[in-house]
Amino acid sequence: MTTQTFDWVSQEFLRDPYPRYRELRERDPIHFNEARGSWVLLRYNDMVDVLRDDDRFSAERGVQIEGAPKSMLSSDPPDHTRLRTLVNKAFTARTVRNLMGRIQEIVDGLIEQNAGRGEMEAITDFAYPLPITVIAEMLGVPSEDRDFFRDQSQKIAVALGPIEDMDVAMEALDGRNHLVAYFNELIPKRKEDPDEDLITALLQASEAGDFLSQGELLAMLLLLLVAGHETTVNLIGNGLLALLRNPDQLDRLRNEEGIERSAIEELLRYDSPVTMTGRLAKQDVEIAGHAITAGQNISTIVAAANRDPEQFPDPDRLDLTRDPCNHLSFSAGIHYCLGAQLARLEGQIALSTLVRRFPKLSLATTDLRWRPAPILRGLEALPVVF
Repeated sequence: MTTQTFDWVSQEFLRDPYPRYRELRERDPIHFNEARGSWVLLRYNDMVDVLRDDDRFSAERGVQIEGAPKSMLSSDPPDHTRLRTLVNKAFTARTVRNLMGRIQEIVDGLIEQNAGRGEMEAITDFAYPLPITVIAEMLGVPSEDRDFFRDQSQKIAVALGPIEDMDVAMEALDGRNHLVAYFNELIPKRKEDPDEDLITALLQASEAGDFLSQGELLAMLLLLLVAGHETTVNLIGNGLLALLRNPDQLDRLRNEEGIERSAIEELLRYDSPVTMTGRLAKQDVEIAGHAITAGQNISTIVAAANRDPEQFPDPDRLDLTRDPCNHLSFSAGIHYCLGAQLARLEGQIALSTLVRRFPKLSLATTDLRWRPAPILRGLEALPVVF
């Protein structure tokens, strides 16, 4: 397969992209992909250099609509600094720590709902309900709206990255519009009747008299909703599949106390829920001898970096005690994922509880399909028996 015919969303590729990442990393680690209109980076060190260099590389990629509020994900300093400072006040480490008991309660409830059946579809019945329930409760929205949030955010998630299918683009726009309409109704209610939830906290967050505008608040809520559960669904699904395919490591998670933290880092590295991120060259630059022109896009394939043997010895082996494990699944630099600690906690509790509760947990089928999304890597379904 040549660089230019690389199909990023075919089932053939998605079933196991890592051999092809390895081939490209060894043969053509920095190249311009005409089909994507972007430079593609596949080595760890090259990506770290780009993701941490905000002077030469911009997160403001794609079409910028004049007057439209910027998402924190796609903004540069000083806009990014201002937005992140405001949001950090409502998304603290203490907030995440205080959720531990509730996350465990939700996980236990989901397991009990399915325990008597002897089987479940691990995405729909387990991986999805946990993070959407957590983020919905954090935002202060009713649990009965959970399916609405899932349906609309999935439309947006599939459309992240380059879109060639206009129907997919229109579906994403429809999902965004439905969520905006929902929050436009909820925000005034929180202004009149504040609650102990994230929307209220974001409304009240301030720094030197600065507040989020209505548009900025909407952009932030959309980001928190989609990123706050889509990536965690994939972390749990991908992680569970990796464990089931590596029974020696599954046994370690089941039997070794205190392994949960290192295990979730290795599972994030081994099959990252986020495949790639990107930057825009602000000026003419050179990366490892390749001349990149100002204004050109750069795609950093973090899933390939996470299997770079220069950084991770024996990278295709799952090792739940790997140390160090400095993966790029949460990006790097100032855009390091705001919700990383919450995703880690949800993944640790969900996977360790599940494998310990069901000692005979196994795959119900090997015929698995992956969602055709170029940015977020996740299974359409994961049937298991126990």
